Amino acid sequence: MFGIGGPELIIILVVALLVIGPQKLPQMLKGLGKGVAEFKRMGNDVKSTLDMEVERAESEARKKEVDAELAKRKKANEEASNEQAAAEQTSTEDDSASSEPKAETAEAGTSEDGSKEKA
Repeated sequence: MFGIGGPELIIILVVALLVIGPQKLPQMLKGLGKGVAEFKRMGNDVKSTLDMEVERAESEARKKEVDAELAKRKKANEEASNEQAAAEQTSTEDDSASSEPKAETAEAGTSEDGSKEKA
């Protein structure tokens, strides 16, 4: 406590006893003890209040980070779902186009380049 050891405390008590007197010294020490106890209690109250406020602020910051990450993932999932739906729609359109019979040329003997073949 304040770097005061046993011998220094005894010297302080002897000086206080001489200055204050033996009748009032116990009352003074009792008052001093109550004051120190009240000071410690107030210090603990302030510390606990500060700790609670810091924890609340950290909790709010963590909540904001989680909400931002959740929104980011939700957006990514929606984009992936939209891309998948577009791919399925494109795939369905390709399947329906490939299932239709190809238009045959009007003439049976016509080749792909349009020239007539002789049989």
